[in-house]
Amino acid sequence: MDFRYQIIGQNWPLLIEGLWITLQVTGIALTIGIILGAALCAIRLSGRRLSDRFASGYILFFRATPEMVLIFWGYFCVPLIFQIRVSGLWTGSITLGLVTAAYLAEIFRAGVMAVPKGQIEAATSIGLRGYPKWRFVILPQALRLMVPPLVNYFTELLKNTTLLSGIGVAELALQAYLLGGQTYRYVEFLSAIALIFFAIIFPLSLLSRRLEHREARS
Repeated sequence: MDFRYQIIGQNWPLLIEGLWITLQVTGIALTIGIILGAALCAIRLSGRRLSDRFASGYILFFRATPEMVLIFWGYFCVPLIFQIRVSGLWTGSITLGLVTAAYLAEIFRAGVMAVPKGQIEAATSIGLRGYPKWRFVILPQALRLMVPPLVNYFTELLKNTTLLSGIGVAELALQAYLLGGQTYRYVEFLSAIALIFFAIIFPLSLLSRRLEHREARS
């Protein structure tokens, strides 16, 4: 078959619009995930048994349940149960944010737990307690350890935004599918979005690998 590059150029604005929605969803989900994930991490590190069980249950549930099932449940079941209607974009973004929080909570906790106990004990011995100890000793080291897995998860989140096509959100994948249906040129449009995702995700994957190697050498 002949590959018609020009048809991609003719419909490029719609693909850019889909990419913008993809980035919006990613940004909203990541913001929710960071805030809620940090709270869950703090709960798990607090040592309070009841709170820790709640946080652990939340993390287990959202990590074990397929994202597509959660997105469909939020879009179709929440309006029926609570008599509220939320747009597909916000339903999908919030759902992905809740899932992201479960993964980031464990990334944050692993980063904090990886800080050598000797460093923490040394900080305590020189009089650093509470906020100063976290600000100057724990967080700088933990954040450095968190960066590679955070970059890895960001790429996964970006790919998971394509699931929102199932509830009619016109992100990049759905735009390509609709354009393919209108023009009967699926190969061109699906190839185009594959290249767009590759152009975004591949450099991030290289960055993550480089950071991991640097941490392994240090």
